[in-house]
Amino acid sequence: MNLKKSKIWSVLAGTAALGIYVWLLFLFYSHTRIDAMYSSAAGSYVRYEKAAVVAVDAEFLNRDQATGFTVGYQIVKVKILSGEHKGATVTVRNSLNYTTNVRARAGAGIIVCIDTADKDRFDTWIYSYDRSPYLYLFMLLFIAALCSIGGGRGIRSVMGIVFTFSSIIFLFVPMLYRGYSPALASMVVVLITICVTLLLLGGFGTKTLSAILGSISGIVISMLFLMAALKITHLSGFSSNEADMLIQVAGKTHMKAGELLFAAILISSLGAIMDIAISIASSVNELAASNRALGAKELFNSGMNVGRDMMGTMANTLIIAFTGTSLNLLVLLYSWNVTYYQLINNSMIGIYIIQAVSGSIAVILTVPLVAFFSSRLIPAISPLSRAHATQSPS
Repeated sequence: MNLKKSKIWSVLAGTAALGIYVWLLFLFYSHTRIDAMYSSAAGSYVRYEKAAVVAVDAEFLNRDQATGFTVGYQIVKVKILSGEHKGATVTVRNSLNYTTNVRARAGAGIIVCIDTADKDRFDTWIYSYDRSPYLYLFMLLFIAALCSIGGGRGIRSVMGIVFTFSSIIFLFVPMLYRGYSPALASMVVVLITICVTLLLLGGFGTKTLSAILGSISGIVISMLFLMAALKITHLSGFSSNEADMLIQVAGKTHMKAGELLFAAILISSLGAIMDIAISIASSVNELAASNRALGAKELFNSGMNVGRDMMGTMANTLIIAFTGTSLNLLVLLYSWNVTYYQLINNSMIGIYIIQAVSGSIAVILTVPLVAFFSSRLIPAISPLSRAHATQSPS
C-alpha cells in the first residue's frame, strides 16, 4: 500500500512540476517580443521565405583556383513559395563569393531574404539553400537509431534532449531579453534540466537522487570557480567575436550581454556532468544491489574507481571539443606567426582555455560528490524501498 501511495505521489509531483514548467514557458516566451533590428529603411521589415528557382537566365561564373569556389554572379528567376508575397515571381541577381556561395539551378529549393516596404514594393535576394528537409531527415535518423538501440531509455533520452532545447530556447533566451541576469537564468535552466533529464533517464529513486545532488553540487562549485576566473582574467561576453552585435541587441533590449559568456560556459559543460553523474550512481546502485554487505566506505571507493576511469576521458573530450570549435582561429593565428605572449593573451584563446578548464573541473568535482551521495543514500534508503515492495497490499 505504501508503495502504491509513493507512486501516486510521484505522478502528482511530476504533473505539478510539468504544469509549473509550462506556465514558466508561457510567462516568459509568449510575452517576449523583439522588434526587427535590420531593415533597409524606416517602416520596412525583413523576412526569410521558401522559394524555388524557376530558371537561370544568365551566368557569369569562373572557378577560383585558391579556394575551388565558383565565384561571379547569376541572373535568376525565382518563385516565392511562402509568406505574404507567396506566388510572386521575381528576377534577382545572385552573387557568388567566398561567404555567400549558393549556385542556383532550375528547380532547386532555396531560401530568399525579402526586404519589404509594402505589399507591392520589396527587394529579394538569395540567402541559402533550403537545407531543412535534409536536416529533418538527419534528426529523424538520429532519433530512430537512439530509440531502436536504446529502447525505452532511448525514448526517454529523446524526451530529455527535447526538454533541454525547449528550456534553452523558450525559457532561457526570453529571460535574457527581459533583463534577467544571464548567470541567474543559466543556473535556473541548468538546475531544472539536471532534475528533469536525470529523472527521465533514471526514474524516481536513490540512484537518481544521488546523481542530481552530485551534479548540482559540482555545478555550484564550478560556477564559483568560473566567476573568479572570468573576473581575474577580465573576460566577458564583450570579449567574443559577436561583441558588436551583442551591444546592438543590448541597446534595444534589457539584456546584460557582458554575462553571456558565463552562461555559455556553464551550459556547455552540462551534458558531460550529467553523463558522469548518472554513470557513477548507476554503478554504485548495482554494487549495492548485488552485495548488500558492502558498507558506505566500500561503495564510495568503488564509485571513485569508476569515476576516475571516466574522469580523464570526459575531461579530454571537453578539451578536444572546445579545441575543435577554435580550430579556425588557431589556424589563422599560426599563419600570422604570432608570438607566445600575443597568443596566450588573446581574448578568444583565453575564453577557450577557461571554457575547457572550467568544464573539466566541473566533471572532476562531480565524481567524488556523486560517489559520496550514492554511497550514503543508496544503502540507507534502498533497503526500505525493497521492504515496502515486498509488503502485501492488504
